Amino acid sequence: MHKYGHVTPTQLNRLIAAGETYTVEFKRGQRAAMSDNDIVDAAICLANGDGGLLLIGVEDDGRVTGLEPRHGSVTQPHLLQAMILNRTESPLATSIELVELEGKEIAVIDVPDVAVPVGSKSGKYVRRSLRADGKPECVAYPLHEMLSVGLTAQGRDYAATPARGASLRDLDRDEFERFRRMCATGKGDRSLADLSDVEILKSLRLVLPEHDNQLTLGAVLLFGSTGALEQYVPTAEVVFQEMRNGSVAANETLRLPLLRAAERLFQLINVRNSEQELVLGLHRIGIPRVPDGTIRESIANALVHRDYSEIGPVSVQLSEDRFRVRSPGGFPPGITLQNLLDDSKPRSPILAEAFKRAGIVDRAGRGVREMYTQLLRAGRGGPDYSATNDNAVIVQISTSDADLEMVRFVLEYEDADGRSLLLPQLQILHELKATGPQTTAELVEALREAESSVRTHVARLTEMGLVESRGTGRHRRHHLTAAFYRLAQSSEYVRLRDTDPIQQEHMILAYVDQFGSITRGKTAELCHLSPGQARTVLKRLTEAGELELRGERRGAHYVRRSTPSD
Repeated sequence: MHKYGHVTPTQLNRLIAAGETYTVEFKRGQRAAMSDNDIVDAAICLANGDGGLLLIGVEDDGRVTGLEPRHGSVTQPHLLQAMILNRTESPLATSIELVELEGKEIAVIDVPDVAVPVGSKSGKYVRRSLRADGKPECVAYPLHEMLSVGLTAQGRDYAATPARGASLRDLDRDEFERFRRMCATGKGDRSLADLSDVEILKSLRLVLPEHDNQLTLGAVLLFGSTGALEQYVPTAEVVFQEMRNGSVAANETLRLPLLRAAERLFQLINVRNSEQELVLGLHRIGIPRVPDGTIRESIANALVHRDYSEIGPVSVQLSEDRFRVRSPGGFPPGITLQNLLDDSKPRSPILAEAFKRAGIVDRAGRGVREMYTQLLRAGRGGPDYSATNDNAVIVQISTSDADLEMVRFVLEYEDADGRSLLLPQLQILHELKATGPQTTAELVEALREAESSVRTHVARLTEMGLVESRGTGRHRRHHLTAAFYRLAQSSEYVRLRDTDPIQQEHMILAYVDQFGSITRGKTAELCHLSPGQARTVLKRLTEAGELELRGERRGAHYVRRSTPSD
């Protein structure tokens, strides 16, 4: 759809001054240098990107040279518009206006972004791209990329595409046995364990009854022989790497049907997934670097949700400090970093259903939430998807030492209470332990949760005796209580046992009243606090209007805040 609307001369000046971008293209306006076909190609290029503005009558360096009349003595926008519409497939509806700048006319063509690829009637397809130096350009639009965009826009499942020429001879009987074994054990769908090969294919929607039971690409991906995979889905490839001290210690490339590839990846990671030990009473508990469920979910997501029309392998990497999985293709339509926890929209419902019925992933579509919960319960931060882009989904999980105090707290509290902590509660406790006292607004930003949800769970944690709040209004901060640190058997509990937050504030203010000022180091010594905790309590007193900061760096100290009557 069009998004720019009317462009004023002032706005046009600003656009030209900013130079060409991914969504703004300059073209010379002389007819000898710019044919109708060139204009059509430039419009197609922008449409196959994010849309944008095509400015005809502006040189690449930003000089305004103007537009020579086209199709008559005077340029008529509606004729230019009709020309683009009639020479594109699917027809590209642009919006065009003429804007005068420096005494010269410029054609401002507002090109919409399109849901499906658009090309010229002669069969030319180009798309917008950025070079390594960040400059925009038009490049050929590869067929596999157009297929991916087209299937996504139409809501079609890649796994439902017919595998023309494929037959049951292209499928591996051992893979059907693998699927039956998975269904018969653990969390699999036992009703499939006794079915024949053909019945399994029909149950998983891997044949097309309307096409004489033609096999689909999904059938090849799940049960195909090595030769069939190479012929029908050559993009089905996974690379596993183990990194040690910055060097590759293990490297294995897998070109296998998906269930077998998943099992092999689980094996490769499990033998390398070392544990930390936690002593709890008379028991010794192993805390793995990456929880088993997190490994299974992240790998299954990469295999099921990747875009198989895109070239490039799934990449799985394990190192001393992180577990990283990269799968080609961005998030499925409708999924963002903001709704990742709550929305489940598989790129291929057919493959997702097969993995669920095999018992590999959660059948209720709560896999990402479970990953977060498992990691927080294991004393780690949640999975990091921030590196994800339009070309790949990337999840990274820290494998450095876990917060064993948090693990101990969770186990002790849930054992005593008989109930499991909810994910938002775990997130709040982790955030407060890692960063210290936080306002509600800060927790909302850190957790990417609705304010109402954060307030509800903070109130519940307060009732549970794990969180306390100090201050008023927007300065009201929430912090962990001594009860939390006692269950965690944290060294922080020793400090908190001697002086609770109210006592700390009274001691600091009394010291300032007697000696005139106090430093952060003296605060830490007086209240048995760490430097970070001392900074927090001093900040709290400053925001409450009790103290004010004087001096900088080593000369920084806190005094009573002056009042007008002083």
